[in-house]
Amino acid sequence: MSQHIFYPGQRWVSHSETELGLGVVESIEGRHVTLFYPAVEEPRVYALDNAPLSRVTFNVGDTVSHQGGQEVTIEQTQEHNHCMIYLCIDGQGEQVVLHEIDLDSTGAFNKPQSRLFTGQLDKNKLFDLRLKTLDFQRKLDQFKGFGLSGPRVQLLPHQFYIASKVTERNAARVLLADEVGLGKTIEAGLILHQQLLTGSIERVLIVVPDALIHQWLVELLRRFNLSFTILDRERCDAIREEGDINPFETAQLVLCQLSFLSENANYHASAVAANWDLMIVDEAHHLFWNENNVSNEYRCIEELANHVPGLLLLTATPEQLGVTSHFARLRLLDPDRYYDLAAFREEQAGYQEINQLIKQLMAANSIDGVLADVNLKQSLLQLLGEQAVLSDDISVDSLIDALLDRHGTGRVLFRNTRENIDAFSSRKLHAYQLPALSVENEFELDTDLALAKTLLPEMLLGEDWLMLDPRITWLVEWLDTHKNEKVLLICAQQQTAQELHEYLKMRTIFASAVFHEGMSLIERDRAAAYFSDAEEGAQILICSEIGSEGRNFQFAHHLVLFDLPLNPDLLEQRIGRLDRIGQTDTVHLHVPCIEGTGQHRLMNWYDKGLNAFSHVCSTGHHVYAIVKADLKEALLGDASDDEFAAIIEKTSTLMQQSIADMHAGRDLMLELNSCRKEQAQEIIDEISLSSSHLELSHYMEEVFESFGVEQQYHSEDSIVIKPSGHLQSDAFPSLPEDGLTATFNRKIALSREDFQFLTWEHPMVTGAMEQIINSEFGNSTFCTMALPPIPAGTVILEAIFTTHCPAPKRLQLHRYLPKTVKRIVVGSNGLDMTDILKPEHIESRVTFVKKSIALNIIEHGQEAIKTLIEKAEKLVVVHQEALVKQSVEEMQQQESLNLERLVALARVNPNIRDSEITQLKANINDLGSYIKRASFKLDAIRVILTTD
Repeated sequence: MSQHIFYPGQRWVSHSETELGLGVVESIEGRHVTLFYPAVEEPRVYALDNAPLSRVTFNVGDTVSHQGGQEVTIEQTQEHNHCMIYLCIDGQGEQVVLHEIDLDSTGAFNKPQSRLFTGQLDKNKLFDLRLKTLDFQRKLDQFKGFGLSGPRVQLLPHQFYIASKVTERNAARVLLADEVGLGKTIEAGLILHQQLLTGSIERVLIVVPDALIHQWLVELLRRFNLSFTILDRERCDAIREEGDINPFETAQLVLCQLSFLSENANYHASAVAANWDLMIVDEAHHLFWNENNVSNEYRCIEELANHVPGLLLLTATPEQLGVTSHFARLRLLDPDRYYDLAAFREEQAGYQEINQLIKQLMAANSIDGVLADVNLKQSLLQLLGEQAVLSDDISVDSLIDALLDRHGTGRVLFRNTRENIDAFSSRKLHAYQLPALSVENEFELDTDLALAKTLLPEMLLGEDWLMLDPRITWLVEWLDTHKNEKVLLICAQQQTAQELHEYLKMRTIFASAVFHEGMSLIERDRAAAYFSDAEEGAQILICSEIGSEGRNFQFAHHLVLFDLPLNPDLLEQRIGRLDRIGQTDTVHLHVPCIEGTGQHRLMNWYDKGLNAFSHVCSTGHHVYAIVKADLKEALLGDASDDEFAAIIEKTSTLMQQSIADMHAGRDLMLELNSCRKEQAQEIIDEISLSSSHLELSHYMEEVFESFGVEQQYHSEDSIVIKPSGHLQSDAFPSLPEDGLTATFNRKIALSREDFQFLTWEHPMVTGAMEQIINSEFGNSTFCTMALPPIPAGTVILEAIFTTHCPAPKRLQLHRYLPKTVKRIVVGSNGLDMTDILKPEHIESRVTFVKKSIALNIIEHGQEAIKTLIEKAEKLVVVHQEALVKQSVEEMQQQESLNLERLVALARVNPNIRDSEITQLKANINDLGSYIKRASFKLDAIRVILTTD
């Protein structure tokens, strides 16, 4: 795209956001230009070298409106200081001088009649494709699941339920805390994708641990077609060298490392100063906070969270790290609501009563049984409010819904457990008892050092540990008997991983890769890619502890735990690299233990005390905190076998009790709020039905043909797409010069990552639709047809009108005012023929006419055609008024119900923020104001001349 020349005061229109109306150039700084869109009162910043904008100028004879709304006709044009000055005549014949900055910012452009009268005619098939595109756009606008059906992900009910619920809210602030392997990143991506596609948000900041920066970048592009910009110190320094520019304002979608923001005060301040709509923070449990000590990382995210309306925190350990840690994260979401740790502890105790009440309702056979129980009925009235109606015409499910709505924790916290999601393989422990070491652990004054030596034999054995450690012999023999298996090995230390990798590389034939914190991000990515290569990749990937978080290797079925961490949550994180959604086989856990070491005892404690190898250990950290002192003594050898057996028995008892306490408390409410299975399945069914790839493939075949894009059959539901020598524009959306292979089938897309997944939400499809709708494509055509008994030589006008209503995307106006298409057909005698001459009648009778003949007819019949256009515009006004009235009524009815519900909930559920109610009230007023401005604009015209 050639670089435009901008000057303050000029009017431009966005190709991709025509709903913003006319923009005004405010300033040009460095490599960026800022436009302000008065119609929606929003600014936009564009790069000078590829701004998706077109200059808006009008010609003599055009009718335009100034800011006051008065229409005038242009008689002369002239340029002054690079801006247009229009000399006009108003309705009273008075002369008006109109500077382009004073033009009505809601005006429409690309008038089809201008093209018609200047001889710019399109083929009839392009006119038909335009109408088809408008119709598909209307359907997409009205589809409730729009924004959720396009990503390359499995249709898993619990993920789509959470995404659907969160995206219903304005500026949602929630904690996504599904157990390891349930797909929190996918849930965040779905929410992000839906809100970006619907225009609810535009600027996003994602903050992740250093090790996960490239994984996020790749996943966002591969699964969600979202291209983020990584900002690090090097890139920010380069931007700053160009001038006084905030690096965080140079991109809409930004991805950066937590350490970069927390360690660079100046750039952290720049990030805070940028206007974000949404922030996502991964691995949020690393943000440390207590009443006496706050980490730099926590302060960094806290300040950003105070300035960003929407916030998603991701963590697999919401409560296991303790109530204080859990409170710290909730405090980031809503500091006004979670202001006091003691009050939070007291409040948590109250969830048990509601949980018990829900259990009673779930056990009830019918509403009659509920109403007959006086105590149950009284408890319901107390919790739901005395005004609640309890009668025999309501259902038990509706009462449960009401309790969850008013008292549930799901508005702040979503947490699904593996126990409730039927999508996982089993686990199997393989323990290997290895011979004792020849070296004894000498007495250490430093208890932590002594403990490390007993749990990590390589520390005890010293420099020659590779030759003395029986785990090495076992590993080599095991790899030799499993040559065709992918194996992930995790150990605690970087040095151990490096030396083990070097040993295998130099002394064995096994292809190995290493992954540790001493490597650069690119080196780690290459190692992970080498391991994932099914044909020529590494058999074994050796990871230090850094590999136990974030990275996913579910294609492998074997995990070697070369040592065991003391923290149960860390053990679960390790296992979660393989035991996650997408795993197709049993996860085999291999634990080589040296006899007589603390490592052997720790394995037994995990297995027999916590049952951590066979099942997810969701409350393990809580139990570990209680027995930690005794356990450490036992691991150091300061306890007999009988005393250690007692520790295991105590651990098992505590584990069973903690699980019972969790289920008795808030767990049931949280489970129901995080995934109502029937509702979740309805969402999945609706998305599945909407994803008809046959309809899309037929439509895109027409689009490719019209734009000069070559399409070849590849395999079932898959095609090869390439630019041809007849490409109708400089470039086709999202199509590289060397082409691509794409599929319309989700199942194929999930198995073939080298294929693009074409859906109605793919950038290629949405880009093509925008290119058609927001341009002159097919909006002016001429044809002849025989239409007895109408006399030959009769001129008929087919006028296509579409709704035009510039409004901020955050309002999602399409919910109540979808892209409506109104077709008006007018005969030369002024007769409304819309209901007589249907599209199918025209399509079957249209005949080709030479362009020279068509131009001659249009030139001689110009005045008559203008009269028909005026008649059509008058006829559509009635439909416009009816549409506006209906849309306002529907909006007020629906939004009033939402407001009443939210206000009622706020009385009993403190998780509802005052800002939500305030914002909803403002949205209702804004929606009504913008909808009333809606009008039908003439989008396309077809002139028809009847023949014999």
